[in-house]
Amino acid sequence: QVQLLESGGGSVEAGGSLRLSCAASIYTYCMAWFRQPPGNEREGVATIASNFSTTYADSVKGRFIISKDNSKKILYLQMNSLKPEDTAMYYCAARGRKPCTVKSGVPDFRDWGQGTQVTVSS
Repeated sequence: QVQLLESGGGSVEAGGSLRLSCAASIYTYCMAWFRQPPGNEREGVATIASNFSTTYADSVKGRFIISKDNSKKILYLQMNSLKPEDTAMYYCAARGRKPCTVKSGVPDFRDWGQGTQVTVSS
């Protein structure tokens, strides 16, 4: 089982930036960021595979960047041009096999962090 610990959430004004981090006990084939807005279901934001290929939700393309540091076993999510609709609890997730795509659902990921809150004010 992969242990995941997110950090870096906070409150920011619209147009601002935040960088989330997720420390992993080990890396698996697919690492991902999900988010859950208040009153809504959890949704995929971005994924990165072991070969560094990435996928993004349409709502964050061009604004968010997922990356990882293999030597430190840390997953990142750089969030730029933040909007109020980005307000959510953000979760780090891991999956040990293909596919690695943001279209994969919550049941496809076995391991989860506890989440970090991001609040964007207008």
